[in-house]
Amino acid sequence: MTKKIQILVVGHNESGCTPDAAALAYETGVEVAKSGAVLITGGLGGVMKAACHGAKDTGGLTVGIIPQNDPSFANEYCDIIIPSGMGLARDFLNALSADGVIMIGGGSGTLSETCAAYMHKKPIVAIKNSGGTAEKYADQYLDQRKNVLIIGVSSPKEAVKTILEKINST
Repeated sequence: MTKKIQILVVGHNESGCTPDAAALAYETGVEVAKSGAVLITGGLGGVMKAACHGAKDTGGLTVGIIPQNDPSFANEYCDIIIPSGMGLARDFLNALSADGVIMIGGGSGTLSETCAAYMHKKPIVAIKNSGGTAEKYADQYLDQRKNVLIIGVSSPKEAVKTILEKINST
């Protein structure tokens, strides 16, 4: 049996997620599902919920790795819930569970997950027109080590196509 590709989508939770970012996240979830990859998120609201919703509406498999120890905190579109009980440390679990990361908007939590992925040289794509952390770091390295270039893209379709290309070339 061949391992399925696992794509982590990160971005603002419900308190910072704009309608535009939610629409981009929903469409990203759709594209992840269409590709046959597994969608991983932090399992809560905002971008996480919208991406899971898009993947579920398209018949995809969704995994939510939540910071709490109670699975009831996960959004209703998570097929598999991993209640880590790790609080913010779960950002590393999310990043290490993924073959690649797609950033949509986001703040410091998104940056934390991105940094974890960057330190482990995971491919990272940022949707440029989504604001927040994704827009700020698109087409840049996070530091002088130049572990991974965060590739800026313009659409969810391009994000999934690009991350799959990067994953398959590593």
